[in-house]
Amino acid sequence: MHLNAMNEVELTRVLEATVSSDIVALQAAQKYLESAAQANVELLIGGLSNRLADVSESQNARRAAAIQLKNYLTSKDENVKAQYQQRWLAFDMNNKMSIKNNIIRTLGTESSHPSNAAQCIAAIAQIELPLNQWPELIQILVNNCTSQGIASPLKEASIEALGYIVEDIDPDILVHQSNQILTAIINSMRKDEPNERVRAAGGQALFNALEFCKNQFDKTDERNYIMEVICEGTQTQNIKLRVACLQCLSKIMSLYYKYMENYMSQALFAITLAALESKEDEVALQGIEFWSTTCDEETDLAIEAQEAAELGEPPDVVSKHYMLGALQYLIPPLLKRLTVQEEYDDDDDWNPNKAAGVCLMLIAQCCMDHVVPHVIGFQEHINHEDWKFREAAVMSFGCIVDGPDPKTLNQHAWNLIPHLIRLLKGDPSLAVRDTCAWTLGRISERLPQTILQHPHVMELVEALIRSLNNDPRVATNACWAFTSLAESAYEHAKSLCGDNEEGPQTYILSGCFKTIIDQLLATTVRPDATQNNLRSAAYEAIMELLKSSPRDCYVTVQETTVTIIATLQDLLHRQSNASQKDNNYTDLQTLLCATLSCVIRKMQQGDAIQIADTVMSAFLIMMSSNEQSSDVQEDALMAVGTVIEVTGKHFGKYMDSLWPYLVASLQNHVEYSVCAAAVGIVSDLCRTFGAEIANLSDKLMELLIAALSDGAMHQSVKPAILSTFGDIAMAIGPLFAKYLQVVIHILQQASVATVDKNDFDMWEYFNELREGILEAYSGIVQGLQGEEPSANQLETLKPYLQIILTLIISVAEDRDKSDNLTSVACGLLGDIVVCYGGSIKSALQQDGLASLLAQGRKSRIAKTKSVAQWASKEMKKIGAL
Repeated sequence: MHLNAMNEVELTRVLEATVSSDIVALQAAQKYLESAAQANVELLIGGLSNRLADVSESQNARRAAAIQLKNYLTSKDENVKAQYQQRWLAFDMNNKMSIKNNIIRTLGTESSHPSNAAQCIAAIAQIELPLNQWPELIQILVNNCTSQGIASPLKEASIEALGYIVEDIDPDILVHQSNQILTAIINSMRKDEPNERVRAAGGQALFNALEFCKNQFDKTDERNYIMEVICEGTQTQNIKLRVACLQCLSKIMSLYYKYMENYMSQALFAITLAALESKEDEVALQGIEFWSTTCDEETDLAIEAQEAAELGEPPDVVSKHYMLGALQYLIPPLLKRLTVQEEYDDDDDWNPNKAAGVCLMLIAQCCMDHVVPHVIGFQEHINHEDWKFREAAVMSFGCIVDGPDPKTLNQHAWNLIPHLIRLLKGDPSLAVRDTCAWTLGRISERLPQTILQHPHVMELVEALIRSLNNDPRVATNACWAFTSLAESAYEHAKSLCGDNEEGPQTYILSGCFKTIIDQLLATTVRPDATQNNLRSAAYEAIMELLKSSPRDCYVTVQETTVTIIATLQDLLHRQSNASQKDNNYTDLQTLLCATLSCVIRKMQQGDAIQIADTVMSAFLIMMSSNEQSSDVQEDALMAVGTVIEVTGKHFGKYMDSLWPYLVASLQNHVEYSVCAAAVGIVSDLCRTFGAEIANLSDKLMELLIAALSDGAMHQSVKPAILSTFGDIAMAIGPLFAKYLQVVIHILQQASVATVDKNDFDMWEYFNELREGILEAYSGIVQGLQGEEPSANQLETLKPYLQIILTLIISVAEDRDKSDNLTSVACGLLGDIVVCYGGSIKSALQQDGLASLLAQGRKSRIAKTKSVAQWASKEMKKIGAL
């Protein structure tokens, strides 16, 4: 197992080079390690563990050995992590034991903190403990924490290791040792622990262990003990421990809100309010975070209570409305925090000033109208001689715009707008001008009528236009304000023109529309446009203005199209002559693609056809470069989809040129976003060309099925592929019968998938997957019916109808389904009734189907309600309802 002396010396030199500032030495070291791993990774990991355990080695070498060792044991990528775990399990048992012993021996001997060895132990524990391997580990670590005479560094590292282990492991795996682990962690935090580093490590370990503590929190005595130690820790002079304990309180409020009533009144309110007012920024941040977390929790509880009321059930957890009770005490110190800042604070630095602003936003969403009286009086500082108070006054109003009823805020906003315009135009403070632009954007978004009906609205527009030449911070927020203002102005104008499908003839920005667009275009080429995401913000504003433009601005839309095309062509020319790849080119191409897509969608078909040759030429050039990033490839494909949508069958002339890139993109399973965009193109082609796509359908089906069958394909693409089967069926009609058996098998397999409802992301995906399945069935039903009765192939689907109806019933029985899933299921049921009629009446008289339609008719979403009503009428026609 051991490397020979020569190799160990060489390995030490390589490890020290991995933390070197010498790029050449660093690259050589990385290459050495990669070669060694390829030759014998088990031997390399053993060598790394030897270097880590050898106290005679330099600290740099030992730290580098630990980092490399951990990176060979685990990964943030779940697929790579699983491969590493299987690789470790295949190692020789004696070699694994030697490596583990080396890492255990390292605990307490490192000079760096936190312990790197502790992280390596946790990585191996994640692999072995679920398999009942390394059973002695937890006892070793607990003994290191609790036995008499243990050196503080060893105790500290062992506590850290326990914290890392319980952070990610399933609590059931260690259920019989959980009390031991928590006792060791909690005791290390007590004030009778003489070493402050150990106490701080215990606080951080407890933070990691809180989800692991569920059984203990369910028991009053054990919960009381844990809370006592945490509250005790918040009063220490040890800043690291104090911060860790405050972090624990925030996490506990999120995890165990229902148990917090007694603690809130007796301790938590006073502790966290004092923390919020602390002179130590680290402490103050955690005090603010506690109340932000409480806001989040009570906002969610309000939503859950409303949903439960609609179902006629009590909520699982009842809100105690801590925020309402705390408002009068909490708002003043938060407002004070807004006045403590530096004019040129780094946007990336998180500090109490920014945290206070975010907390105010959350309070406004949680407490709604109740927050207004506590904040509105602070507006008196808008004319304060100190810029910090002027900025805080503006910021405080911007923070509470989202939450309270607009009627509560309208008059306050109306009175404030002239002051905001004045400050935006001429305040000497950059921070004040920046916040004014941001607040005006917030008001435009949340209180549009107040802005649009204000007598100073055109003065506001002029001030925003001037602000586009200001510092990038101010200009970026001015762009965002234009984005909000354009959308609000268009929606208001649209509401006045009734059901006119062509949209409004004019709106309040028409007179200055061209000026705004020209200024935004000029902003995109500012030398400093890469700062503060200014270029991106300017293009996003252009896109919103184009998308939300009335008919009398169409000439400017045409002119903008020409400008964007010219800019894209120039960029592609410069990129082709560039000696090396430039990420700025990539970012700009992405923005130009998105903007061009937006402007083409706004064009009349005849005008779009006239520029289509030029546009498609540019898009094909973008897709032809092998060096293009996946983002550019994806955006080019999405823009092509817009061209298909707008130009219709005229697009056929580009099919031969597009086809090889479409095929390559559908086969690109690694860069899944590119594949997803290509799937969207297939759907666009089906809708546009209908039966004419039949000569391509064999290849398209082959490519789509291959993508579904690839286990490495990202799951997010699969619902779209399933739905596209329905699009192909709709396009080629009864000819789809030749694919029916294969596709039904795929849809059946997808239908039996299950996920953990507590995993929000997976549950959202599961809803999308079922929508894709139902959309596929709907397209197949309609496609097989065909337009000519003689070609009807519905009989080929009839043997599978009960499978489809069973799926629909399972959707009906799912109380947690999305509203859109209900709509799609009702639509499919209606399609089946229309296509098969009374011939399947008995099959349609199942209770679950009637229940689904009843749910749909009660939906608050107009589309779902309409689809359910239509499907219900079709069922009644044949006497099935």
